[in-house]
Amino acid sequence: MASLKDMRVRIASTKATQKITKAMQMVAASKLRRAQNAAEAARPYAEKMDTVISNIASAAAGSPNASPLLVGTGKDQVHLLLVCTGERGLSGAFNSAIVRLARERAFALMNQGKEVKFFCVGRKGYEQLRRNFDKQIVETVELRSVRQLGFVNAEAIAEKVLARFDAGEFDVCTLFYSRFQSVIAQIPTAQQVIPLVVEAAAGNGDAAPSYEYEPEEDEILDRLLPRNLAVQIFRALLENNASFYGAQMTAMDNATRNAGDMIRKQTLVYNRTRQAMITKELIEIISGAEAI
Repeated sequence: MASLKDMRVRIASTKATQKITKAMQMVAASKLRRAQNAAEAARPYAEKMDTVISNIASAAAGSPNASPLLVGTGKDQVHLLLVCTGERGLSGAFNSAIVRLARERAFALMNQGKEVKFFCVGRKGYEQLRRNFDKQIVETVELRSVRQLGFVNAEAIAEKVLARFDAGEFDVCTLFYSRFQSVIAQIPTAQQVIPLVVEAAAGNGDAAPSYEYEPEEDEILDRLLPRNLAVQIFRALLENNASFYGAQMTAMDNATRNAGDMIRKQTLVYNRTRQAMITKELIEIISGAEAI
């Protein structure tokens, strides 16, 4: 049985841990609001970009000069999985959920005879994926030194992806990230970004708006598609940022509660042990007095 001194040290250590988790919870909560606002503000722009490109793409359908970013390379053999995760842990299943989705997609493609490559954005994703796919990771980007995410960070990643696509290193690129829904719900998401998946307008009886373009559709797409890739990556980074703080806030709240439960149990054991020792000493004193 542990001594009273060891029990006091253990209780003090648990209380110190509880203070740390409580502080981390408060920090995550303070950063969550800003990250959530940024993610929600980016959604309309990204969705409108999709709408505009879909409209132009439908007008340019069948053009022999259509961009490979829209129509693809004509093959479906080499897949690049662009996996965006966090730089830090202590956030519950946030990172592992994204990696799990990417890993499942990779194994499914490999079972079909496809070649899979990984582009990791975020240290945690790289650390988990290299256990199974070390030789298939072609590039990693860490954003640990970035204090505030900006569009320039997404542009740099998009340029690296486009350079590999232009070099013929892959045929299809899928973006993996976690979409922020609420503090307790973050949804791992897979989105194909190369070639772009153009969604048809919903058939609600309304005629789709008609536009005239200057210059021609192909030339506009050549400029818009690379920017759209950067926009979608930027949106994913912002969604991830909000999801990370939401997951960390929840995880640290649970850790704080668990530490409180542990402190109560440890204190109860300490008090019972102390009471038993005092009772034993009293019995020894009384027995000694009666012997005299």
